Amino acid sequence: MASCPRRDVNHIAHKKDPFARYKSNTRTSLRRRKRSGNPMADYDRLPSDLRGWLSQAALPWSPRSVFRVWRSAMKTYENDREAVYLYMSELEAKKLKKEAKKIWGFE
Repeated sequence: MASCPRRDVNHIAHKKDPFARYKSNTRTSLRRRKRSGNPMADYDRLPSDLRGWLSQAALPWSPRSVFRVWRSAMKTYENDREAVYLYMSELEAKKLKKEAKKIWGFE
């Protein structure tokens, strides 16, 4: 028995971009960049408590950006880790509020 060619309407469009069907699920105003280096190795080098915070984060932080914010906050809050993580959570909540307004039109 001969096999039938695939008759999916989107099949042709997906040959060029295999992730085309998922693009509507990724609306964001966050910048997209190609990764340089090894993000998993960068993640492994993060302090363990920062990795714990990052595992609970709502936004997809890159290891490089979360470390940059964390290091800056550690200087500002004089190594008070509780204050640093509170600051980072507030920063993330502010960004989420801004994103919700842009994407869904409400707060």
